Amino acid sequence: MSATSGRPGTPGEDRTGSGGATAHRADGEGGAGRTRQDYTGGVHGSMLAASVVIGAGSLGRFPRLHLVLLLLLTGVVFWTAHVHAHLFGARLAQRAPDRWAVLHVCREEWPIVKAAVPPAAAVAVSGLLGLDVQGALWLAVSVAVAGQVGWSVAAARSAGAPWRLVAVTASVNLLLGLLIISFKVVLK
Repeated sequence: MSATSGRPGTPGEDRTGSGGATAHRADGEGGAGRTRQDYTGGVHGSMLAASVVIGAGSLGRFPRLHLVLLLLLTGVVFWTAHVHAHLFGARLAQRAPDRWAVLHVCREEWPIVKAAVPPAAAVAVSGLLGLDVQGALWLAVSVAVAGQVGWSVAAARSAGAPWRLVAVTASVNLLLGLLIISFKVVLK
């Protein structure tokens, strides 16, 4: 049974993750009883959002609205794909997923969608900030990259990584984000 949910779960698993991230108990050295969050979906979702902004070409008559919808809907589609892959990949070979397994995987992968919200919000408010559409795109990609770095730092800290490793993962994710931004510069 999960520590707090009263539902069956895998050993060491705690389904009480806050903010849609998956919580796991750390049973290693010095980590007994501590929970850690799995933020990998947030890292993937932020990178996806940055890629969507970079790839957004002609956005039609209402470019801000179209980009907001494109970001959110792409996040939902990728979330659905991840849920499907988790549920129907290896799980069906072992046993059919029950309702709790489906809910658990949906919650586990939700950070993919959550990561699309800040860049979409940045686009939505960009007009209030006096930005044109190109400014909105730059703001959105900057917010997405900052989110990617933030999610990776949260993941590393939640896993109990030392600060040196937190700095490494933040740097790697920043470099990946800058690589995506360089694609925007090169493609224009």
